[in-house]
Amino acid sequence: MGVSSSTEQNVSREQREVESLAASTGSISLLQNAFSKLADPQTNAIPLQSLQTLLRLFAATGVKAGIPLKLEFEAIDDGDYKGGSGLELWDCDISSLDVQLPAGKFLTWMLTTVPNLTECFTQFVNARLQNFASSEQDVLESSNSSSREISPEKACSSYLLTCGRPWGISLTIRGTISEEILKPYFPSDSDTKDENLLYRSSLHGKGLNRFWSNIEGYLGPVLLLISATGDAQEDSTNIRKWIICALTHQGFENRDMFYGNSGTLYAICPVFHAFSPSGKERNFVYSHLHPTGRVYEPHPKPVGIAFGGTNGNERVYMDEDFAKATVRHHAIDKTYHHGPLFPNQGFLPVEALILEVEVWGLGGRKAREIQLSYKKREDLFTKQRCKVDLKTFASWEDSPEKVMMDIMADPNRVQRGDR
Repeated sequence: MGVSSSTEQNVSREQREVESLAASTGSISLLQNAFSKLADPQTNAIPLQSLQTLLRLFAATGVKAGIPLKLEFEAIDDGDYKGGSGLELWDCDISSLDVQLPAGKFLTWMLTTVPNLTECFTQFVNARLQNFASSEQDVLESSNSSSREISPEKACSSYLLTCGRPWGISLTIRGTISEEILKPYFPSDSDTKDENLLYRSSLHGKGLNRFWSNIEGYLGPVLLLISATGDAQEDSTNIRKWIICALTHQGFENRDMFYGNSGTLYAICPVFHAFSPSGKERNFVYSHLHPTGRVYEPHPKPVGIAFGGTNGNERVYMDEDFAKATVRHHAIDKTYHHGPLFPNQGFLPVEALILEVEVWGLGGRKAREIQLSYKKREDLFTKQRCKVDLKTFASWEDSPEKVMMDIMADPNRVQRGDR
């Protein structure tokens, strides 16, 4: 596509139809501005070097997002998956696998697992075009800076939510949550990532109380990631690390029962897989602190955070110290779809040592502002409760406390009220 208008006589009918369609969506000026930056002013075409840069950017993005780029498709009558046996998922490099998939099954999986693929790709392309249109630098420097923006070293640091994982998660959901999780990875919003971080155990401290002080009052959708390693009862140094994630469409509440309207569980690392709601139960999330003002509870409820399952038999459970995570077989859970949360999970419950916990807010700026207002009110109430009423001490002779102390000291003493 060049920057010339379709009013020229040598423009084909197909090109005029495409430009007319782009104009109807309001994108024709954006496309023209973007391609004017990419195109050679003499030939009015995009140089091969620029196309190679764009392809390298696309390939790097695909690898970081965990999308296999070396799959071969061919028509297979029996529709079976062809691959090597004994595949080791922990140390597997997906992009280097030599496997064959039936195209029909792959398309079916794609439409059911990543329903937001077209919207996500459109959003990415529009963001890239806006970046090209607004940049006054050379096209190669602009492309290189764009690739650096989404690099793990700059955009992700050491977070569990690396740049590829939000893209994978966004492909499984629709609506504003998908847009919100991708905002930090677009050029105009690359500096807003840290604003969405509500809690990180290595930064704010481990434990349910520290967790609660940072997420309380946030009423929007949240994404909680847990990084853990092996079985807590084992001493082996060859224990594998894994990451699981839970998306809840509402903020956390201090309740002694399961709650929630919707949610999704994710196996993040070493294998990515989404477990959407099954529709059979609604035990999406459980978050319970130590009860206050109670001396004795005959049947105390678990203190911690959980997803799926039932009380005492949760599919994913974190204790109040954020020291151990218990992951149970999916057979006990009717809220989320079945499947292992990490390779070789097995049927028995697994107690793993928690390495890191992160919580990201996906409710946008409005949810963050509401939480800040809530915290300001709580701080004000705390300060008011700590203030001492000096007037009470000024009238000590008439205070109830003084009367009670006099009675206890001399019960037979005549009080002013009895005269």
